[in-house]
Amino acid sequence: MASSSLLVVVAAISQLLTLTLLVSRCSTKVPAIIVFGDSSVDAGNNNAISTALKSNFEPYGRDFFDRRPTGRFSNGRIPPDFISEAFGLRPFVPAYLDPAFNISDFASGVCFASAGTGYDNVTSNVLNVIPMWKELEYYRDYQQKLRASLGDKKANSIISEALYIVSLGTNDFLENYYSSFPIPGSNSGCRRAQFPQPGQFEDFLVSLAEGFIRDLYELGAQKVSFTGMPPMGCLPLERTTNFMGQHDCVEEFNAVARDFNGKLGAMVDRMNQELPGLRMVFSNPYDKFYEIVSRPSDYGFDVASVACCGTGMYEMGYLCNKQNPFTCTDASKYVFWDSFHPTERTNGILADSLIKSVLLPNFA
Repeated sequence: MASSSLLVVVAAISQLLTLTLLVSRCSTKVPAIIVFGDSSVDAGNNNAISTALKSNFEPYGRDFFDRRPTGRFSNGRIPPDFISEAFGLRPFVPAYLDPAFNISDFASGVCFASAGTGYDNVTSNVLNVIPMWKELEYYRDYQQKLRASLGDKKANSIISEALYIVSLGTNDFLENYYSSFPIPGSNSGCRRAQFPQPGQFEDFLVSLAEGFIRDLYELGAQKVSFTGMPPMGCLPLERTTNFMGQHDCVEEFNAVARDFNGKLGAMVDRMNQELPGLRMVFSNPYDKFYEIVSRPSDYGFDVASVACCGTGMYEMGYLCNKQNPFTCTDASKYVFWDSFHPTERTNGILADSLIKSVLLPNFA
């Protein structure tokens, strides 16, 4: 028994030393984490724009550093924060529009993401958030400021060696394609009328995603983590409204997510072949996320069907506020923080899985 226990300890120490070595190597090869996308990775840019989709108030952020709400749609950190820390950088990635930070802060990491946005510009019109083309404009502005601050040589090195995280897509389906409400400011009509089959809309989004990556590549990006879709049919909001399915996950939405992920993965492979110097990986969270939702107790969770905030069935944004008396006391027992977003603990598990299986092996 003693020798067996010793072997376990030695194996654990060996694994820790290996991970430490990988992180050490990464810290020199990845000087910055640069983030684009939606609320899955937004660090607080929506705080600075005129939109109803915000989370810069309690109880959001109650488990973040200093227990302060930053605009992250969680009780604490989100995946890019964990990824930044794993690469030996700061344990969080600041939002570009946050006035508390400046270009010297952004040299090692910056977030341009906006909650509620999507590949389709029509999606960003739903809640008046930052479209992807505008995120790229902010990135161009960032590049100019970085060169002015650090000089061309140093800035260009950061731009080419940084790890770029792109994470979005859920809003394109749930807030746009499957929505029955008219979209403000949209002249393109209902996307479901334009693309009667979900697969047709998926193909349209893939073309937009490819265009975004090509633009990012032309601006100097070489290392890209392209994130796939989660099992969006298992979000508490979708389960709440799934009356016919006894409030189980909506399989139709999950099937679309799986199909879309397959197409995104193929796009990543194709673009790696076509664009010299591009090293893009497909970071697919679907399987791990579905495992957590399906077998929450295996991961130490008590609740997966509803969220921590409020009743856990529909609250998000302003409906998830400190006046709501139903919010849980321990978010670590819940898979979801609000009806649309994971808790910090879930974010950490998902990020850790992608870090070990995809990011460190490819960029260490």
